[in-house]
Amino acid sequence: MGDQAQRLRQLVGGKTEYEAGRWNPPASGGEARVLAITSGKGGVGKTNLTVNLAIAMGMAGQRVLVIDADLGMANVDVVLGTRSGKHLLHLLDEGTSLKDVLIQGPYGVTYISGGSGIEKAVDFTAAERQCLMQKLADCGEMADVILIDTGAGLGRNVMDFVLAADEVLLVTTPEPTALTDAYAVMKAYSMYASRQAIRLVINRVYDESESRDVAAKLQQTSERFLHMNIDCLGYVFEDRSVMQAVRRQIPFLVASPGGTASRCIQAMAASLLYDRPMTVTRGWRGFLRQIFNFAR
Repeated sequence: MGDQAQRLRQLVGGKTEYEAGRWNPPASGGEARVLAITSGKGGVGKTNLTVNLAIAMGMAGQRVLVIDADLGMANVDVVLGTRSGKHLLHLLDEGTSLKDVLIQGPYGVTYISGGSGIEKAVDFTAAERQCLMQKLADCGEMADVILIDTGAGLGRNVMDFVLAADEVLLVTTPEPTALTDAYAVMKAYSMYASRQAIRLVINRVYDESESRDVAAKLQQTSERFLHMNIDCLGYVFEDRSVMQAVRRQIPFLVASPGGTASRCIQAMAASLLYDRPMTVTRGWRGFLRQIFNFAR
């Protein structure tokens, strides 16, 4: 693991780059960048990745907002060791504003709990959708990056978030069931997405070659049967410190900043912020318009 850790250290410049404040990516130029982080099945580490990626981007100087859209699960609360009093549905209350549902979590993470409210979105009236859109609109100005932690699978609510986002990160592991379910998400995405901006994240791998093999299988299958090219953003090594951090309800990037999983997350954040221009296709307001589409 020494050589792998060294390569990761070279990629991210080491922890001292963050501490010294030398990693400052350019501003996004206005509207927030919206990334949906999803998976074909539960238990692949999606929420854990979302929270730690948010922390890594925050350390890089970005204003990051996490929206927990894994309905009724409150997984972001669990990873951060916090408890939210209000969620998105409370925005329908006349006296509740956006700041009332924004939670200033530890480690610089700001987030909104989805609670059980978003699952009722299909039943909202036009007036209720308009209310939510108006109150949520300011999120696009208060953040550079908005990470949407979706539920797992192909439910309508999950796909709504996936299809409305500017970019999608599809998290899987090398397990056969996880790969099968990841392909199902790719298939649904290829059928309904107006533009294709989906990338793979391979979690819990033991070495780079395993990550490349897993990504290649999904990429080849996607090209052959879906006629869709899909990139692999990166991978996260299997790391004992991750499970230890989960049990303590502390993000592993904080609990073990020098661990291999933490270095992988830092490298992934660097790739997202540097390797591609921070362009916005739909943006936050466009995301809201699609989620609360009056024409449904």
